[in-house]
Amino acid sequence: MKNETSMSNTRMLVEGGIMIAMAQALSYLKLFKMPYGGSVTLGSMVPIFIFAIRWGAGKGFIVGALYGIIHYLLGSKWAAHPISIILDYPVAYGCLGLAGLFAKKSKDFKNVFSGILLGTFCRFLTHVISGMIFFRSTFPEGVNPLVHSIRYNGGFLGVDMVIALVISWSLVQYGGHLFSKQTK
Repeated sequence: MKNETSMSNTRMLVEGGIMIAMAQALSYLKLFKMPYGGSVTLGSMVPIFIFAIRWGAGKGFIVGALYGIIHYLLGSKWAAHPISIILDYPVAYGCLGLAGLFAKKSKDFKNVFSGILLGTFCRFLTHVISGMIFFRSTFPEGVNPLVHSIRYNGGFLGVDMVIALVISWSLVQYGGHLFSKQTK
């Protein structure tokens, strides 16, 4: 039994590392880049969603947060304050792991769809909060900070989410086992 648990933990750690590497590699395939951070990619959130749905929300949040840190270290750095770094990277990307709350019947695209919606929406909220608090100086004068932050972050995240949904739908149709919940 102990050896079985050890193998499962090793498998989870290896999958987490692979998914972080895949997400980072996909993050370099930008379709559009926003001026103050954020971009539309060719599915960089999908590997984190797959991991979260396979292993659950807690482990998914940790892998997402680790990806956020790596993404900050290896990518374009957009930060107005040390707390904005925390909100926009480990917390925001950790939110993608909340897709794991829909891990029970993950071969059903409705659950995968719901998980992607939840993870992306929570990431969006985190970016909006960070934008309202820390990026006010970049907003046009006289613009409501909440409205501007919603437009800015929703612009790229909405498109990125649609791409993630299309890719995930294809994966469920042709490789549904990728979303199979892991028991340990």
